[in-house]
Amino acid sequence: MLLKDMKPGEKGIIVQFRPGQIEYRRRLLALGALPGTKFEVARVAPLGDPVEIKLRGSFISVRKGEIGILDVKPLD
Repeated sequence: MLLKDMKPGEKGIIVQFRPGQIEYRRRLLALGALPGTKFEVARVAPLGDPVEIKLRGSFISVRKGEIGILDVKPLD
């Protein structure tokens, strides 16, 4: 599943990074978005861009075009 398909309030776990966008991947890793990290979708802008996620006590806003590199798994 992709992060862009999730709605506010849903929780998930980062499974892996897809190939591409090496610089953006490094930035996400520096912010704590590592494979195995649990997160919650906090907000989605009215037009769907950006998406704000909460992970490790921080809020990160990610652009719709850039979150396509994250494979996630929803949590119940």
